Amino acid sequence: MENWSLISLCVLLALTARWAVSLSSYSGAGKPPMFGDYEAQRHWQELTYNLPVQQWYFNTSDNNLLYWGLDYPPLTAYHSLLCAHVAQLINADWIALHTSRGYESITHKLYMRATVLVADILIYIPVVLLYCFCLSEGSAKKKVSTMLCILLYPGLILIDYGHFQHTYNCVSLGLALWGVLGLGQGWDLFGSFAFSLALNYKQMELYHALPFFCYLLGKCTKQGLTGKGLVHLMKIAVTVIGSFALCWLPFLSDSQQIFQVLRRLFPVDRGLFEDKVANTWCSLSVLIKIKNLVSPQSQLYLSFAATLLFLLPSCVKLFIDPTFRGFKLALVNCSLAFFLFSFQVHEKSILLPALPVCLLISELPFMTTWFLQVTTFSMLPLLLKDGLLLPYIVTSLVFLLICTSLLPVLEHASEDDMKLRSLFQRIRKSVPWLNTSLLAKSGFVLSVLSMAVLSFMSAALSPPAKLPDLFPVMVSLCSYVHFVGFLIYFNMTHLMESPSKKNQKKKN
Repeated sequence: MENWSLISLCVLLALTARWAVSLSSYSGAGKPPMFGDYEAQRHWQELTYNLPVQQWYFNTSDNNLLYWGLDYPPLTAYHSLLCAHVAQLINADWIALHTSRGYESITHKLYMRATVLVADILIYIPVVLLYCFCLSEGSAKKKVSTMLCILLYPGLILIDYGHFQHTYNCVSLGLALWGVLGLGQGWDLFGSFAFSLALNYKQMELYHALPFFCYLLGKCTKQGLTGKGLVHLMKIAVTVIGSFALCWLPFLSDSQQIFQVLRRLFPVDRGLFEDKVANTWCSLSVLIKIKNLVSPQSQLYLSFAATLLFLLPSCVKLFIDPTFRGFKLALVNCSLAFFLFSFQVHEKSILLPALPVCLLISELPFMTTWFLQVTTFSMLPLLLKDGLLLPYIVTSLVFLLICTSLLPVLEHASEDDMKLRSLFQRIRKSVPWLNTSLLAKSGFVLSVLSMAVLSFMSAALSPPAKLPDLFPVMVSLCSYVHFVGFLIYFNMTHLMESPSKKNQKKKN
């Protein structure tokens, strides 16, 4: 009974935080002619409600693709259509074809915020609760603490409820988490179905696709690909193909429809990166203007090769030894490799590595809390543009305070807690005086202080006239250095993980 009261209180706190942030401004408010990213979500409701499905992704007199053309998979479009039907019942002017462009009102803003909250309540929050109580380790109190920390992660709240661009991340991330929950419980078909829905909601879920594939293939291989394993693999394949066919059904009758949707989903002409994202290509561009030196096609090949290089070790390890913990680490490593090295990366894409890191918060509280704090900081330039300084400060401080007090973070900075004992034992042979716990804690404090100073400078100071992007670039570079360090750490943690007991028995 006491646990249920705690759970209810945690959910109430999470919902309150979300609604409080939603009362702030949003991207592009009152800024014609495009009216910002909030308008994109409203416009997609207008299109899907008023136009036949065959015109959703095509440029027509009623659908100007240059004005927030639909560029997400079919499941996002169906969600927009569902929201449009509800909007039509409340106020038809919100989605009237052509005349509703740039529509802004207090009532409509509340409605749009409410659609995110409902999606959160139906999809994301329930699966976080189930994951924490079914798959996370520790006492009931620790599971409640883990749940609260995940639900109060500032990055997702600020983007979905404040910035409102590429919103409903709670849907795609929630569906992916349902997939993780399914695999963790041994429900491979359900997990495959849920992740297929996530992929059909947002194509960025490709960041998580390889670990799902390698884990399931490795698991089937262990069962034997000439018997039980092959049957299981065929069931998974049928589930995935059937899920995709169901989502794409209205487009399957015409190959032109399929290719046009794919062109909208993967627009390679947009460039290597956008704005001041904390990845490799943007950071290198401070010294080397890659966009000017390398052709767009070569940029695509270069980013593909680099991404593949940095995600392969974790994927190979997962295929050979398909443990659930290894699966979660591979999700982190692959999504972070995509963020750092892939083509056409947005600042918000850091939410994709943040999700699996959240799943490790009870096992690796020190490093995961540090990582999640940096992810929110990395989006600071974007948040400042939308007037979200106060929500950024409050949510970041609350998250840090709760993690350090409930988990508690700073008490888990030892070699054992970070799962690096074997590595530091080797290092200590050469450097016997090394105090790893003190070094880690000092690094954490210095990191938090540097983020606080850069946040203050970005919000309060004006950059030199010759360097207008000075502070966004400093935030990007600082975050990038952190992310490279985290990529190394999480890869080492996965690659140094002992083989599963089943594999050890087979070897013996």
